[in-house]
Amino acid sequence: MNRVLWQPDAERVERSQLHRFMQQAGERAGVNFVSYDALYRWSVDQPEAFWSLVWDFAGVQASTRGKQVLVDGDRMPGARWFPEARLNYAENLLRFHDNRPALVFCNEAGRRDSLSYAELHRRVAQVAAGLSREGVVAGDRVAGFVPNVIDTAVAMLATASLGAVWTACSPDFGLQGIIDRFGQTTPRVLFTTDGYLYNGKSFNSLERLAQVLPHLSAPCQLVVMPYLDAAPDLSPVPDAVLLDDFIDLAAINIEFTQVAFDSPLCILYSSGTTGVPKCIVHGVGGTLLQHLKEHQLHTDLGREDTLFYYTTCGWMMWNWMLSGLATGATLVLFDGSPFAPTAEVLWDIVEQEKVTVFGTSAKYIAAQEKAGVRPGQNHRLDALRTLLSTGSALTHESFEYVYREVKRDLCLSSISGGTDILSCFALGCPILPVHAGELQCRGLGMAVEIWDDGRPVVNGKGELVCRQPFPVMPIGFWNDSDGHKYQDAYFSTFDNVWAHGDYAELTPGGGVVIHGRSDAVLNPGGVRIGTAEIYRQVEKVEAVQEAVAIGQRWQDDVRVVLFVVLKPGYSLDAALEQEIRQTIRSNTTPRHVPSKIIQMTDIPRTRTGKLVELAIRSTVEGQQVKNLDALANPEALEGYRDLPQLRC
Repeated sequence: MNRVLWQPDAERVERSQLHRFMQQAGERAGVNFVSYDALYRWSVDQPEAFWSLVWDFAGVQASTRGKQVLVDGDRMPGARWFPEARLNYAENLLRFHDNRPALVFCNEAGRRDSLSYAELHRRVAQVAAGLSREGVVAGDRVAGFVPNVIDTAVAMLATASLGAVWTACSPDFGLQGIIDRFGQTTPRVLFTTDGYLYNGKSFNSLERLAQVLPHLSAPCQLVVMPYLDAAPDLSPVPDAVLLDDFIDLAAINIEFTQVAFDSPLCILYSSGTTGVPKCIVHGVGGTLLQHLKEHQLHTDLGREDTLFYYTTCGWMMWNWMLSGLATGATLVLFDGSPFAPTAEVLWDIVEQEKVTVFGTSAKYIAAQEKAGVRPGQNHRLDALRTLLSTGSALTHESFEYVYREVKRDLCLSSISGGTDILSCFALGCPILPVHAGELQCRGLGMAVEIWDDGRPVVNGKGELVCRQPFPVMPIGFWNDSDGHKYQDAYFSTFDNVWAHGDYAELTPGGGVVIHGRSDAVLNPGGVRIGTAEIYRQVEKVEAVQEAVAIGQRWQDDVRVVLFVVLKPGYSLDAALEQEIRQTIRSNTTPRHVPSKIIQMTDIPRTRTGKLVELAIRSTVEGQQVKNLDALANPEALEGYRDLPQLRC
């Protein structure tokens, strides 16, 4: 077991909502739950009792709940949760009407705006009235080509209040990337701002949308929300209307459309690096119930908390964060670069807004360490009690960095799930210790196991699966009428068992270690190696800024190829190659040692910061990468084509 870095004290455990939930679960089950593991076992052995208690504990608002909790519970896909329920997602997020701040917005230029819960309710009513006047009804799609501003959250809530379906992508997407997404989902209304900020520059969104609109197969009303300019120039999009001309300023009340538990709430998109992105449809009730569980039980989020997750509106963590309104927390939104105007801009906001729960990516934490940022020395972080990390595996070194340079008394929760489930399979726990390099636990109600050759693995690595249905499973994929794309995506590996595509292991203490994506696992000599195992060691080499590894087919086998980006002032010479190889060999096995190490100027990533090992491997092997618009820096991929070092 890895080293314990943090342990909650008895007072924190007893104050936690999870502790209170355990007591209520014990009363219902007639069992005294004395550990998280015991509660977890009950949650997967008795899923109907567990999810019913989550509903009650979180106070889900619904016009009808019904008596049935689960129908066809032995089918994946096919299980139905709360089939008699009627509810509305936005009604649950707008249950509070007081003057407590609901949304606080900051950007890299120093702007700050805020909206109370009472003001948020009124603003959503105005936008919902505008959508109704436009003819939007339950099931219609409403899209956002938007930065992470307050108006975006309002537009999403207004859409959900009508039972309509929200879908969004970040405004830094290229032309084809937008068409690939909205062209499939055919929105009736499209919200946008006039532009967005990034790294000291402003970018015009309207000029790009002028090229997009003719490619959408159905008429779409464009609504412009002023952001960079109070009176933006609409000449590039002459049929657009300004937000204030679209809404009904006299509207006060919201008539929340009651829909079925499994009615569509939002459509998210896969990264699309291997083709046109999949349109993943998530349901109203499953999203709400799962997020309430993860916020209140796994993150201990409450009414007095301030939640800040650094995310774009195209990443699932934006949807996850927004659901925090259902708990009554204050949410902090941010637009801009996390390194502008300085590398400490996000920590400035954490201090300024007295953030209690701060979320970011593993890449950001690693970059902070590389940049020498020491937040704990330069900021008052008294309020901060939980730090969340996702997007990729958080290395041991990043765990150590957080407790050394951010704060010692802190629950560092590395979490893992994905766009596919709009939530997590493994995540944090306020009553458990934090071990270096480990996710604290499997999520309650999620029957997560590690399988190899179709059988559970007790001690070892394998495929991360979920062997039972869970409420936040996608409804399906858009335009997949017979469900074959959905079936192929998650159930083609194991019948009636969700295969998530992660290569992982369970630790003896109940934690989870993610070793990388299954499809990126290296296989030299028939031995499976997770790429995260190599990255962890390369991170220790001072000269290396970033690295990515692939398996190249070579002489009837596979050889490991490591690409590195070095810090300024370093070059890849024989001595540095030897240091890299020795560091890997000393801490792993000889099979982990790369056959080739090649210096690059950049590493391609998705827009959420994930490494694209498959796209790099395809490029190295001379295959076409079908969807470059899925990448944040597609130009970087060209450097991996026809490398002479890989011909010998």
